[in-house]
Amino acid sequence: MLTIENLKNLEGKKVMVRVDFNVPLNGTAIRDDNRIVSALPTIKALLKMNAKVVLFSHLGKIKWGKVDDAEIAKEKDKNNMVYVYPRLKELLAPTNVKFSEATSGEKLKDAIDSLKDGEVLLVQNTRYEKGESKNDPKLSADWASNFDAFVMDAFGSAHRAHASTYGVPEILKKEGKQCALGFLMEKEVKNLDKCVHPDAHPYIAILGGFKVSDKIKVIDSLLKKCDKILIGGAMAYTFLKALGKEVGKSPVEEDQLGYALKCYESGKIVLPYDTVCADDFENYTVVETVPSSEIPAGFEGLDIGPKTIGEFSKIIKEAKIIFWNGPVGVFENKDFANGTIGICKAITDNKKAFSVIGGGDSAAAAKQFGFADKFSHVSTGGGASLEMIENDGHLPGIDVIGE
Repeated sequence: MLTIENLKNLEGKKVMVRVDFNVPLNGTAIRDDNRIVSALPTIKALLKMNAKVVLFSHLGKIKWGKVDDAEIAKEKDKNNMVYVYPRLKELLAPTNVKFSEATSGEKLKDAIDSLKDGEVLLVQNTRYEKGESKNDPKLSADWASNFDAFVMDAFGSAHRAHASTYGVPEILKKEGKQCALGFLMEKEVKNLDKCVHPDAHPYIAILGGFKVSDKIKVIDSLLKKCDKILIGGAMAYTFLKALGKEVGKSPVEEDQLGYALKCYESGKIVLPYDTVCADDFENYTVVETVPSSEIPAGFEGLDIGPKTIGEFSKIIKEAKIIFWNGPVGVFENKDFANGTIGICKAITDNKKAFSVIGGGDSAAAAKQFGFADKFSHVSTGGGASLEMIENDGHLPGIDVIGE
């Protein structure tokens, strides 16, 4: 694995760093700056080498080809990287940090060329460029032409073969220029590799979230690696329905019933024993705890019940490796948060286990309930962590850097 420590002679060199500054915004205000803070060790290491550091990141989504120009303009305004710029300046002070509104062509080249050694340039949202997500060769070539080296430090985007994550390093590698993974990427790869290639058992996975169909590949992969997979969240009701259980009006993917049954027959799937359900998702008047196989008509399961928390906790207590992706209930509502809190507690009470949260809503829940710093590793990329497990440790943004 080529890391930032392998890079040599970068003084005065122009280095493109693909970071993940896709931070949650409330209007123009940053709600959580963790992704910016996580990139600082890599940025500061390059500054210490007296490099000219140019930061590229996406922010939000731009629906090119799906909406009209007026809507594109609104989306650009909503996802403007300039909202990130002041916080980055604060965190890197007294380093001189500049901002480029230009995302390609001569104006971007001029902004990069104007940098002095040890300065930083933050480039506008990469998705302002229509060709970014398509890995457009012209855009990749335009960007690559400006740089002497490339550092990949955006784990949350490493599963996407975009121009900024794949196209640029592919070109620079062919030109014999230095490419490496940043400190954040190195940490993610090393920690998640323990879940990809487990060296201890029992290995337990906990999967929640809404759809079975979103997790088919990761379930297939984990069934080969894990001793048990604990299923919670809305996806549990597809499994329960596949077994002929009454699930009320809980969400079910009818087209996944056969797949769910096949997985269950592996003997590794553990389903909820009881369910906290309500007569409506939002405007509920009645909340009941019932056996998971007997959810009343007109009721929807919204959390795992106390018996399930207890039984899941017993399995978790014996684990040596734990991978968790997806909350087991609607944790944003305190009436349906106990299951997710219980899972957090069970995992972090097991001090002998190596525990990983695969990003996403599980990471948000662990942080909200004060457990995040008690896990061995909390990934910064939900989709990327799942795909890394699906693909036996391979992701485009990692593979392109090489060994």
